[in-house]
Amino acid sequence: MEALAARLSRLDSEAEGALRVVMFYDTLMRRRVDLPALARASAGLAECVAGIRLHGTGRSIRISHDGAAASAPTSPTPTTVPIVLDEEEIGEVWLERVGPPISLDELLLERLAIAAAAVVERYGPARTTMADPALVELVISVDSDEAARSRALRLLGFAADLPIRVVAVRSRLPLDQVGGVICPARLVKAAPLADVGVILATTVDPARFPAGVRAGIGAAGNPDRSWREARTALRFTTSRGPVVHFDDLGALALLAHVPDDVARDNGDVSAIARVAGNPEDLETLDVYCAAGSLRRAAELLHLHHSSVARRLEQIGKALDIDLADPTGLTRARLALTSWRLLDD
Repeated sequence: MEALAARLSRLDSEAEGALRVVMFYDTLMRRRVDLPALARASAGLAECVAGIRLHGTGRSIRISHDGAAASAPTSPTPTTVPIVLDEEEIGEVWLERVGPPISLDELLLERLAIAAAAVVERYGPARTTMADPALVELVISVDSDEAARSRALRLLGFAADLPIRVVAVRSRLPLDQVGGVICPARLVKAAPLADVGVILATTVDPARFPAGVRAGIGAAGNPDRSWREARTALRFTTSRGPVVHFDDLGALALLAHVPDDVARDNGDVSAIARVAGNPEDLETLDVYCAAGSLRRAAELLHLHHSSVARRLEQIGKALDIDLADPTGLTRARLALTSWRLLDD
């Protein structure tokens, strides 16, 4: 009887402790704590180091029992439990206890994992600009299904009901710096992908791009379509027009779909390639095509209009195009743009 009484007493004590753990995490969730606060409270309850890691950000939070950030691991084999959201493992939680686990560790970790998943679903990850390239690729890939795309966007911190604008970037500046400048007040994520940088944002201010950055901006809406539009717009950027919005291209965007061999075989494009051997002539033609008038081109080139007129006359002869004629100017513009798109 004494042994049974002792066993029942122990069971009652464990049940009371389990109830306290459950109530502890219920209280934390009502207070809407973030991940660092959740790890800090858990470490204090467990009286050992508690950790949280999200796969999407790669960030780890380790807090010791006194509330300070933990340094070196205190246990070579910490007890871990996965964080699961919508049937997908998005991270893990763990305790670094010196010695064997105690009876309530398993329950504590289960409740910590549930609470961490709820925090991620409510707030998303920390608002760092750089993101996991794999998550960004899931968002913009045409092969992603909508469920996977939605999960990736949520893990990146974007609300499901907001349209996402995608930007394709070539820059010597760090992507996080560019992202922070063009979207300073709202969530923005960036990642390198193959030969180009990707920026995801709900709003983009084209006027805020730093000097030296080339950027193509896709229209807001479906991210995979926006990404294709952004890549196309990036191909149309120049030193004089380093930022291009896809919506502003209009029918010019069709030129991006012309096969390279077809463009090279065109007489006007071939003539542009020959003129391009003289940088001065190419700049003059470029400015004139953009300005649309002789006097405006002269102002931009800081030359007398008669000097520009003589240059354009010689360039027109080389192209076999009357650049003073509206139709000739249109031909030159299309040929110049098509030449720039070659092998881009």
